[in-house]
Amino acid sequence: MDAGHTPSTGRVPGIVISVDAMGGDLGPGVVVEGMAQSAARYADIRFIVHGDEGVLSPLIAKRRGLAAICDIRHTDLSVSMDEKPSHVMRHGKGTSMWQAIDAVKNDEATVAVSCGNTGALMAVSMLRLRKLPGVNRPAIAIYWPSKNPQGFNVVLDVGADIRAEPADLLQFALMGASYARNGQDLSRPRLGLLNVGTEEHKGRTELHEAYELIQAAAEPNGFEFVGFVEGSDIPTDNVDVIVTDGFTGNIALKTAEGTASFVRGMLNEAFRYTWFSRIGALFAFTSLRRLGVRIDPRRVNGGVFLGLNGTVVKSHGAADATGVSAAIGLAFHLAEGGFTKKLAARVASARQEREDTPTSTSEG
Repeated sequence: MDAGHTPSTGRVPGIVISVDAMGGDLGPGVVVEGMAQSAARYADIRFIVHGDEGVLSPLIAKRRGLAAICDIRHTDLSVSMDEKPSHVMRHGKGTSMWQAIDAVKNDEATVAVSCGNTGALMAVSMLRLRKLPGVNRPAIAIYWPSKNPQGFNVVLDVGADIRAEPADLLQFALMGASYARNGQDLSRPRLGLLNVGTEEHKGRTELHEAYELIQAAAEPNGFEFVGFVEGSDIPTDNVDVIVTDGFTGNIALKTAEGTASFVRGMLNEAFRYTWFSRIGALFAFTSLRRLGVRIDPRRVNGGVFLGLNGTVVKSHGAADATGVSAAIGLAFHLAEGGFTKKLAARVASARQEREDTPTSTSEG
């Protein structure tokens, strides 16, 4: 598979985000508009944009000032949303997704962002970036709206891998705590392990083994382990980080998305049912708008791949421009704070602690 390629202008000043402009359900126009929104918000942002230059150039040219901060890397190849990850790993070289990841691998950009096929994106990311030493399974971490002062809790894994051994759940805990510490400025995040109940005797044997591992790692790694938590705890202020396997986490995420959509639809239907309910909606407009903003999934769009030699942000495939901008904003803040290096240092430190002096303390 051959693809054209416009010559690179090299690393430009500012924080460079590599964008797969051809991934997602809504097309490159939405991605470019999301980039424009981000450019208006972050003066120091720059983009390497991967996709069909004939399509992208006119879209970018329509947004004032955007062309000056974009380096378009042409390819007429892309990964479809239903393409199998194994096929993309074998034949995906030269696609916009592959090129976006390679820009991070080659240190041209700090973070890659894609709205594309999640399985393929994880597969290509693992193939090109490789896992951090000591990480068996990467995880996808998301921000989940909560009652906490920071407004969100961190939940991982939400779909990188359906399996997770006790040692993997410990690794998720370490990475999730680091993400909360660096992404939300929490000096000592509170971490819980998702289970069917909070009682110590409940749950699978693997969860009890993970409980012991995480509990032992909490103090030396600078987080508080609150023990088992239930699904109802995810949006509360009882915990900052929730650890689970990708199978359970993905079901929880999709259930929450479906429930939020259902509630919004039912509220709209209820307020339009009669003239009196419509008048009531007018009086409640300000409160309803505040609620809508608070639970708007676009505000927290962007799952971060943790455990790789580089940072990748996965935007929802159906994200609109606001959602894409949120994912790019997340990528920008992670790059700005040097998250990739901090996470690698944390993983390496924790690995050394387990091998040599498990009870020693460390910063990170």
